[in-house]
Amino acid sequence: QVQVMETGGGLVQPGGSLRLSCRASGDIFGVKSMGWYRQGPGKQRELVATITSTGSTNFADSVKGRFSIARAGAKNTVYLEMNNLKPEDTAVYYCNADLILDFGLRHDYWGRGTQVTVSS
Repeated sequence: QVQVMETGGGLVQPGGSLRLSCRASGDIFGVKSMGWYRQGPGKQRELVATITSTGSTNFADSVKGRFSIARAGAKNTVYLEMNNLKPEDTAVYYCNADLILDFGLRHDYWGRGTQVTVSS
């Protein structure tokens, strides 16, 4: 069984920083990519940032220059460093893991989400 769990959300003032962590655990043979998505109040879920097993990254235009993503490959862990946070970054942040399981099967997993609130 595979679990994906996020940590690190919270309340921060505009201009502040937060670091989110996500770890995939269980019967995992490999990781194709991991990333972060978010869903703000009344909005659809949107991509924030992703990173592949080879280190290629992709960011939403709205977070470029403010957010960074990194992987600790051996630990199946991904980090999202968020700087200069804005009220519009307020959302539930979800971790996504595109994993390789036994017999070469590939499956997409989601965490339950962690709330990030940017407010003074």
